Amino acid sequence: MTELIEADVVVRPAVPGDRPVVDRLWLMFRHDLSEFRGLLPGADGSFRSERVEDAFSSPDWAAYLFVRGEHPVGFAFVRALGAPVRVLNSFFVTRGARRAGIGLTAAREVLTRHPGRWEIAFQYENPGAVAFWRRVAAEVAGDAWTEEPRPVPGLPELPPDVWISFGTAP
Repeated sequence: MTELIEADVVVRPAVPGDRPVVDRLWLMFRHDLSEFRGLLPGADGSFRSERVEDAFSSPDWAAYLFVRGEHPVGFAFVRALGAPVRVLNSFFVTRGARRAGIGLTAAREVLTRHPGRWEIAFQYENPGAVAFWRRVAAEVAGDAWTEEPRPVPGLPELPPDVWISFGTAP
């Protein structure tokens, strides 16, 4: 696959040598989410990271790194690659790179690398994510997307996640 350079960002598959960078970006991602769901780090100061492990070790997952110049500016994890519906499991752009088109460029690139049906979850409490993912869905699928709240599995005390669903063309 070719690398996309648009909005001054390169979106590429993350390789094992990128793991330390993705681990550090993961901490920033989980810290950002803690504002909306009250997530706290463990006693060692880290957040749960099994998704990072899955993204680098499971054949049904793909990890992507977003780079601007020499700077890593974000990542995405895709799961369910072999299923009829893929899930954009985690998506993050560093605060210093937001509002520059990097997120939209990276999302389009990741989604088009895996054509077919997609689902993406976000939280209504996160107004930036609400606007961003609705914009991504509209840009990628026009009017052919849906949005639905779903309970968070195993965490009935949390507000529901919001899931958007759409398809990308081959």
